[in-house]
Amino acid sequence: MCGIVGYIGPKEVTGILIDGLKRLEYRGYDSAGIAVINNGVVTKKRSKGKLAILEDIVSREPVEGNIGIGHTRWATHGKPSDENAHPHKAGSIVVVHNGIIENYLKLKELLIGEGHEFTSETDTEVICHLIYKFVKEGNGFKESVVSALKMIEGSYALGILKEDEPNVLMAARNESPLILGLEEGEFFIASDIPAIINHTREIVILDDGEIVEYRDGKYTVTDLDGNVKEKTSRKIDWSPVMAEKGGYKHFMLKEIFEQPQGIIDTFRGRISEEVGEVYMSEINLTPEKVREFDKITIVACGTSWHAGLVGKFMMESVLRIPVDVELGSEFRYRDPIVDSKTLIIAITQSGETTDTLAAVKEGKGKGAWVITICNVVESSAARVADGVIYTHAGPEIGVASTKAFTTQLTSLYLLTLYFAQIMGKLNADEIQKMILEFVKVPGYVDKVLSQSDDIRAIARKYMHASDFLYLGRGINYPIALEGALKLKEISYIHAEGYPAGEMKHGPIALIDEEMPVVAVVTKNRTYEKVLGNIKEVKARNGIVIAVANTGDEEVIKEEYEIDDIIFIPETDPLITPIVLVVPLQLLAYHVADLKGTDVDQPRNLAKSVTVE
Repeated sequence: MCGIVGYIGPKEVTGILIDGLKRLEYRGYDSAGIAVINNGVVTKKRSKGKLAILEDIVSREPVEGNIGIGHTRWATHGKPSDENAHPHKAGSIVVVHNGIIENYLKLKELLIGEGHEFTSETDTEVICHLIYKFVKEGNGFKESVVSALKMIEGSYALGILKEDEPNVLMAARNESPLILGLEEGEFFIASDIPAIINHTREIVILDDGEIVEYRDGKYTVTDLDGNVKEKTSRKIDWSPVMAEKGGYKHFMLKEIFEQPQGIIDTFRGRISEEVGEVYMSEINLTPEKVREFDKITIVACGTSWHAGLVGKFMMESVLRIPVDVELGSEFRYRDPIVDSKTLIIAITQSGETTDTLAAVKEGKGKGAWVITICNVVESSAARVADGVIYTHAGPEIGVASTKAFTTQLTSLYLLTLYFAQIMGKLNADEIQKMILEFVKVPGYVDKVLSQSDDIRAIARKYMHASDFLYLGRGINYPIALEGALKLKEISYIHAEGYPAGEMKHGPIALIDEEMPVVAVVTKNRTYEKVLGNIKEVKARNGIVIAVANTGDEEVIKEEYEIDDIIFIPETDPLITPIVLVVPLQLLAYHVADLKGTDVDQPRNLAKSVTVE
């Protein structure tokens, strides 16, 4: 997730670009840059680090012009550096890009073979060279862009300039958001509304596969086949604060709704649906080393620990290798039994969690191989590890983790399949079948998100309860823990997650007509058992909120007396947790919002725990 802004019009462009990037810095924070055309010459200013560094450079070395593009980066390909910062330039073509080009290595080899020289590690630079290749062959600007895009596989939001055509700004979108801003004599592009809301309230939303050309005061939108698309603009009445949150009331709600895209961005480029393969070169493990591991230890804290518990079920079920899940704060104090045949997987959203970092150092000191799953490029946990899997969730502003969790689960599932193909635990047909089901998950999550208003109605019924109990079994048990954690983090209601089978060993004493019990009763090997647990709750006059699969005729029978049911699509039990957690996030959010708590910054909590 990166931030894009572009402008053409009568005003000085640099201030507009910098202002827009400031409002998009939540989308990327490891480097930033701008490119401006003046008198037929492109001037680029780029810098690794926070936007303030770029601001300082521009203040000391002013850039003038009336057309330009800017970018704030959240790295996917290539470490944060001045060279990898956008915009990128090849010949007369300048590009900023949000997304992932899946076939960039193949295209890069083609272009190098034709004499193109690359200066960065990014997939984006391939786009510049590819467009310039067609320009050199005598094609027009737009024709060259279209020809290049037809060769690209993957996701993109693009802003594109041509050095010798200072009256033209082009943009294109495929599976990454991009909007247009309209004002008399002015034209804007941006990856999100906050970037331009101070300059215009009239926007047009581009759809996938569309390309826009602004030339001589007029814009035209077409598809890649040249068919003109009639677009309708709409007025935005959001305040600047609302705009930062995409119109959502809180960052947490915005991030809950960003989960389908985060999941897509995390698996994109790492799977082949056609041949049934998973690619994980970034973990730096040879097949021989993978086969040497006789134990996996997952270390994490909080929500990431819950992700690790789900990962344990995934890996033990498929790989048939022992998996321990350890709290980072406990691991280093008990002289853990690990050695060179142990794989340690550290899970941390920020990559800076002190307890998890200490656990990693303890494991490495005993000879273990370490893989970090994290969301922040070049974080401490990423640097100390032997390999890293980045969860491409984009910046997460809300303290209570949501999209980081589902992208961690996505990473763990992909890692499981990757190890399975190396270890011979699954054949290509089996992996392909699992991949084909997994790529449906973003759509399943969308279906859950469409029930947000219904879940809010349920939240309103129980918002005054003083206690909640969450029950799940098997791989869904960690989701009960996560659902309870979300509720207590942001609503301050006491909540406990429990394995449903353990209810009779203590928690059942708490159940009465005042306590809501959230029961996870999706279809898996423990389905009948959880139905029995629901009967036990109802026998004691408890309130039951069930999360079940769409079309489940059994759970709606009168004999279970369930008070409220939230339905989710049925999928493979190993990936059900990714879908299952979303209604529990929404339930917690709506309860907290109705109670009026500070959802994004709950009391006593910090986004990244960097003290012991």
